[in-house]
Amino acid sequence: MSSSIDSQRGINKEELSKLEKTLEYRFTDLRLLHKSLIHSSYAFEKSQGGKDNEKLEFLGDAVLDLVIGHILFNRYESMREGELTRLRSALVNEHHLAKMAKEIDLGHYLFLGKGEDSSHGRDKSSILSCAYEAVIGAIFEDGGYASVCEVIEYFFLPHIEGKKEALLIADAKSRLQEALQDKFNEAPSYVTDSEEGPAHQKVFTISAVFRGDVLGIGRAGSKKEAEQKAAAQALEKIAAEEN
Repeated sequence: MSSSIDSQRGINKEELSKLEKTLEYRFTDLRLLHKSLIHSSYAFEKSQGGKDNEKLEFLGDAVLDLVIGHILFNRYESMREGELTRLRSALVNEHHLAKMAKEIDLGHYLFLGKGEDSSHGRDKSSILSCAYEAVIGAIFEDGGYASVCEVIEYFFLPHIEGKKEALLIADAKSRLQEALQDKFNEAPSYVTDSEEGPAHQKVFTISAVFRGDVLGIGRAGSKKEAEQKAAAQALEKIAAEEN
């Protein structure tokens, strides 16, 4: 490996080995991992055009879409295409990838230009998410599909169920309306049963009602969230009755 790895910003082979251990993946070609950490601002400062992580980022973006899509396809056979698409998007968007990057302290290992470094670039979501994609691209390039699948599954599986539940609750009202309109050509209504607590800390209880029947009840600190919870409960009731 090039001795330049040992001299840049104090990050050496030992540091890269620490990142390998965190990733639970050992590179055949450690130069790929090194390149995945080079931000364009650093490459520009060092007059190393084309030696940044942007092409690996492009590759990693595609790999994440494929592997996460494959995982969700096999894990949630009953989910519709639109729901799977939204769940995948929630897992691979900039905010979530930046969170994943912070979990492995990826910012510590990045090569940034002086200006980017001094403006807290190691904490920027845009930089962290792109670097995470680049690392995934490097693993794919180094070890192929099976290897990158293992890494992605290891890091993403603990997040998938939580994201699924949050996404389904957030989308429950539109899904309930779609389900009832498809079957009955009618939409549900939402009734505020009670408002409790002081003005700055109210708790709303709201029912999802259809043709006079209460399908679900939700309680939350805002009407919108209570309606979503009521709709989510209604969807569970409908699914149970159909099974």
